Amino acid sequence: MGIFRTLHRSFLILFAVVVISIIALVHFSISKMVAEQSLAQQKSLSPALSLVVEQLMQPLHVSETLGRAKELQDLMSSQDIDEAAMFAMLKRLESEFGLSFFVASERTRMQYNSDGSKLELIEGEVSWYFKYKDTPENAIADIGKWENAHFYIDIKIFDEEQQFLGFFGIGKSLASFINIFEIYQREYGYDFIFVDQQKDITLSSDPSLLARDSTFQNLADLDWVKQAAPNGLNSTSLNNTLISIAENDFLVAEIGIDPFDWTMYILTPLSDRQAAVSRTFIISVVSLLVLVFALFLLIYNLLYYFKREMQKNVQTDPLTQLPNRNKVELRYAEMLDRKHSVSLLLVDIDHFKAVNDTHGHNAGDNVLRQVANMLQSELRDEDIIGRWGGEEFVILLADTSPEQAFEVAQKLRERLASMTASTGSLSLKVTASFGVSHTEVERPLVDILARADDALYQAKREGRNMVKMRLIDAA
Repeated sequence: MGIFRTLHRSFLILFAVVVISIIALVHFSISKMVAEQSLAQQKSLSPALSLVVEQLMQPLHVSETLGRAKELQDLMSSQDIDEAAMFAMLKRLESEFGLSFFVASERTRMQYNSDGSKLELIEGEVSWYFKYKDTPENAIADIGKWENAHFYIDIKIFDEEQQFLGFFGIGKSLASFINIFEIYQREYGYDFIFVDQQKDITLSSDPSLLARDSTFQNLADLDWVKQAAPNGLNSTSLNNTLISIAENDFLVAEIGIDPFDWTMYILTPLSDRQAAVSRTFIISVVSLLVLVFALFLLIYNLLYYFKREMQKNVQTDPLTQLPNRNKVELRYAEMLDRKHSVSLLLVDIDHFKAVNDTHGHNAGDNVLRQVANMLQSELRDEDIIGRWGGEEFVILLADTSPEQAFEVAQKLRERLASMTASTGSLSLKVTASFGVSHTEVERPLVDILARADDALYQAKREGRNMVKMRLIDAA
C-alpha cells in the first residue's frame, strides 16, 4: 500500500503540474487588458468538469463496478429468482449510494426496482429493454420513468458463459439535474444541452427542452440551430459557433461524452464588445477542459488498475494463490455483517516437516499447492479457503451447522487421504488433521480460531488424520 500511496501522490502532482502549466499558457496568450475577465470565465467553466464527472461518470463507474459483483450475477443467473434477496440487495445499494437501482431479468422478464416495485417486461409495452437488448453496447444511457422522469445508466450483465442475464442500472431524477443547472446558470450565465446519437435532447438547463411522456425534442428543430447549420447537423459542427437567441449573443462549445456517445453543448453569453476576445478565450478554455478531462480519466483508470492489482497481491498467498490471513479476516467480517453463522475448519498437513527435510522445500511447495487445489475444488463457491501459515489452511463455511461442518471436514480428510501428491520426482501419500469450531453470533475471529486450534491439537495428540470439534461455550 506504500507503493500505491506513492503512485497516487505522483499522479496528483503530475495532474497539478499539467493543469497549472496549461492555465498559465492560456493566461499569457490573452492580452493584459482582458486578463481578469478571462480568469473569471475560466473559473466559471471548472464546475462543468465537476458536473460531467460527478453527475455522469461517477454513476457509470459505480454501475460498472457493482455489475461485476458475484452477488448480483448469482441472483440473476439463478433458475428461480429470489425476489426477496433481489429487493434487499437493491434497497441496500440505494441506501449506500443515494441513487435508484434496478435489475431487469432476462430469465423472469421482470424489472425489480430499489423502491420495492417491479414491472413485467412485455414487448410492445416496455420498449427500452427490447430496444437495447440486441445493441452491441454494454453500457447505455437513457431517459425514462415518465411520471417522474429519470436519467438511467443500463449495464448488460452476462454469466460466465457470456449468456445474457439482463440489465443492472442506476437512475437519477431529472429534477436533480435541473436544480444543478439552475445554480450553475444563475452563477455563471451558461446554458447546457446534452444530446444522444440521434441528436435528441436528453438533458438541458432549459426545462422546456426536456422530454415529456417519452417524446424528445431534437436539437436540429431549435431555431438557432437551423440558423447555424442550415444544411443539417450531419454536415456542420456547432463547435465555436456564434449564435443569437432572443437578441443575445452566445458562443457554442461542443464536447463529446464518449462513454455514452453523447455530446454536451455549452452556450456562453457574450456582449458585443467582448465577442472577439471571448471567442478566443472560450476556445482555449474548452481545449483546456477537454485535456484536463482526458487526463483525469487516464489518471483515474490507471490508479484504479494499480490499486486493484496491488490489493490482489497484498491479499493473496503467492505460493497457493489462496487468500492470505488478511483476506480471510476481511471475508469473515463480511459474513458476520451479513448476519451469517460461521463454521471454521483449521487444517494442518500431517508430518509436513518431514517432507521438507527429506525431499526439500521445492517438493514441499508442490505438495502445498496440490493440497490447496484439492481442498478448494471440494468446497462451495460461497465457502472461503485461505492459507493461514506454513502447512495450515483455514476454511470458512457460512450458514453451516457444527454437525454439517464436521461432515464437510470428514469428507475433506477422506478425500485428502485418498489422493497422491507429487513432489516433482516421486509421489507421496498425504493426510491432514482437522479442527472444527462454530459461532452463531458476532465475535472476534481469534476466539473461534482458538477453539478450532484446540480441536486440531487434540486430533494430533490422538494420532493425526482425524477430525475433532471444539465449540465455544454459550454466554
